[in-house]
Amino acid sequence: MLSLVIFLPLAVALALPAVPRRAVPWTWTGVSLLDLALVIGMWAARGTGGGIAYETNVRWIPSVRAGYHVGADGLSLPLLALTAALFAACAVYSLRHTHRARAFAILFLFLETVCLGLFAALDLLLFFVFFDLSIVGMYFVILLWGHGDRSRSALVFFLYTFLGSLVLLLGFIGLYLGADPHTFDMVELTRMPPLSGGPAGLTLLAVGVGLGIKTPVVPFHTWLPPAHTDAPAAGSAILAGVMLKMGTYGLIRIAMPMLPDAWRRHAPVFLIVGLVGVLYGALVALAQDDLKRLVAYTSVNHMGYVVLALGAAGYATGDADARRLAVTGAVTQMVSHGLVTGALFLLCGVLYDRAGGYDLGRFGGIARGAPVFGALTAVAAFASLGLPGLSGFVAEFQIFAGTIGSGTAATAVTGALAVLGILVTAGLFLRVLHRAVLGPPGELTPLVTDVRRPELAALLPLLALSLVIGVAPRVLLDTIEPLSAAVVALVGRR
Repeated sequence: MLSLVIFLPLAVALALPAVPRRAVPWTWTGVSLLDLALVIGMWAARGTGGGIAYETNVRWIPSVRAGYHVGADGLSLPLLALTAALFAACAVYSLRHTHRARAFAILFLFLETVCLGLFAALDLLLFFVFFDLSIVGMYFVILLWGHGDRSRSALVFFLYTFLGSLVLLLGFIGLYLGADPHTFDMVELTRMPPLSGGPAGLTLLAVGVGLGIKTPVVPFHTWLPPAHTDAPAAGSAILAGVMLKMGTYGLIRIAMPMLPDAWRRHAPVFLIVGLVGVLYGALVALAQDDLKRLVAYTSVNHMGYVVLALGAAGYATGDADARRLAVTGAVTQMVSHGLVTGALFLLCGVLYDRAGGYDLGRFGGIARGAPVFGALTAVAAFASLGLPGLSGFVAEFQIFAGTIGSGTAATAVTGALAVLGILVTAGLFLRVLHRAVLGPPGELTPLVTDVRRPELAALLPLLALSLVIGVAPRVLLDTIEPLSAAVVALVGRR
């Protein structure tokens, strides 16, 4: 079943050239919704227990003991569901897309297979293949359908993230060579951590930098704002909502359980890097007048919370329950950020479609002529800043409680300082609402009409899911918590 979910979009993409032009958007939408239904069915059938389900392990490159090994657990299932939901939303949002529509649909279906495959991979070499292919796919999305200085943005994105993938490969080779017998299998490497001491530290450096560029963490974040600003709306939604999670997913799946000794020793580094990302991302976002660039910097802020929580979980001397809560909060934040920021980028796309720009100073009073757009923007903004009743609050509360409650001075201080990020985020989103949605009319305001049916059909489910997680998070948390307990136990072993 899992392999069907992964490769169904690719199979349809290969058949799409034979589909009549008018049927292409509906075919893309139909297969994306079907894939989402299959993921939901898998999650419902598995339940909320621990362990790996839907596992397939087939020999692929026997000479290096690399296999087609995939499976789904409490970490991958929520991210598989997030991926399927965002790709389905982008397909619905793009129903009116006419510029190279067939190629656009084929590329997004390819990207969907790549992203689903990465979150299901249980082999390092397979993970790396999907990781690299995602870079290639998004490069062409930005280059061919972007706007502004899209050629430069696509090139910077590719060079930065491809360099990160090469550094990551060095880390994977280190894990492979340290294992006895040599293997790329994640399950075996987790069961028997291959390295300790200095070699483990160097390997963690390579893995951490490679995944940190993708996340991205400060100072490796500079590719992100131009890539988001110049990408098409659907591309930005996938880049922020799905592809940024590949970095933090790799930290939880690979770095923490396979290099536990090195992770414990260098936990303060991840705490500091996370805190810098939280505060820097929020403060720089506050200074932006370009709405899409502002949302891009909030991604640096929100992913900083995830890295902060994972750093706190590395303090083996801290309270185990608090450390488990921090990991649960980190995964919940990944899901929440994907839903909310994906919606925010699609809303930015509505503005660009109508007015051809994102300059906050040229908009004002949008809610008068486009009340539904204004309401959706307000809900997305409040979810992003962590208002109770929405998914951002559930995630950030767990991160702060887990980080501050871990029982060490370092985690308590960094957790308390990170709370300032919420205050700044609240200020910047309230500024957006006051200036663009509720303020006096701007010169571009008359061009902004309300959301159309495909746009509304794409946006409503994402924000509704954020509301469901904020009000009734039990199913999500019950799925994640066994995984969090396992990760904390693996990091704490000697």
